[in-house]
Amino acid sequence: MSTWWPRLRKVWAIGGSLALAVWVAWCAIAFQPSALARAALADSAQVRVRATADAWVFEPVTRAANARSLLFFPGGLVDARAYAPLMQAVAQGGHRAVLVRTPWRGAFGQAEAPATLVAAHAITRTLGGPWVVGGHSRGGKAAAAYAQRYPGDVDALVLVGTSHPRDISLRDAPFAVMQVLGDRDPIASLARADRNRHRLPGHTTRRVLHGANHSQFGDYGFQPGDRFAHMPRNAQRAATAAALHTALAGGAPSLSPMDARR
Repeated sequence: MSTWWPRLRKVWAIGGSLALAVWVAWCAIAFQPSALARAALADSAQVRVRATADAWVFEPVTRAANARSLLFFPGGLVDARAYAPLMQAVAQGGHRAVLVRTPWRGAFGQAEAPATLVAAHAITRTLGGPWVVGGHSRGGKAAAAYAQRYPGDVDALVLVGTSHPRDISLRDAPFAVMQVLGDRDPIASLARADRNRHRLPGHTTRRVLHGANHSQFGDYGFQPGDRFAHMPRNAQRAATAAALHTALAGGAPSLSPMDARR
C-alpha cells in the first residue's frame, strides 16, 4: 500500500497547525492597543475619563451647546482601548463619548449579542441622550444591531470601516446614517459596502477617506488582510473624528449621498 497519502496528510496537518499558530500569534500582537492608546485612557486638560464595568466614559470638561453623545463599539478581536485616542478627539470637541467593552473582544458573536446591546443601552439611559451610535468593523455590526433594537433612542448611526449591516435591514430607519470608509481598506472595501447598499436608507451618506486603511481607524497594530495606508495614522484618526463630529453636531455630511457614491 502506498505511503504517500498518509505522509501528505501529515504535512498538511503540520503546515496547517503552524499557519494557525502564526495567525493567532499575529492577531494577539496586532490587536493590542498602542502606547498612545493606553495613555489616552487617562484624564487630559479637556477630558475626564472614567471606567465602568461595561465601558469607558470620556466626559468633556466643557460640553458643546445642545451636545449629543457618542456610543461606540470596537472592532472584533481588537482591544477596545485601541479606540481611546479617537474617543479623546470626540470628547475634546465637547461631546461625551462612551467606548463599549464587548465580552471576549466581540468574538463568538458577543459584539452584537443581546446582552451586550442591553448593557450598552443601560449606560445610555443612565447618562441621558441624545445619542449617536457608531462602530468600527465588527463593531459596525453591533452598532447597526443596536440601532435596529432601539431606533427611538438613536439620532444617527455612523458605520466606520465596515460593510455591515449584512444580515439585517435598516432601509426604513428614521435616523441619519453615515458610512466612513477607507479606499485602502480591503476588509471593508467600497465594493463590499456597495453590495449591502440596499440594507441602508436612501438618505445614507458616505465619506471616503483617501489613503485610509482598516487598521488605522483604531490605534493598534497592522491587521491581517489589510493594506498599507497612504495617510498617517493621526491624519486618519482626525478625519474619522471630524466625521463623527459632523454626526454629533447634527449637520449634513460634506460629501455626497450614496446615490453619488464616489
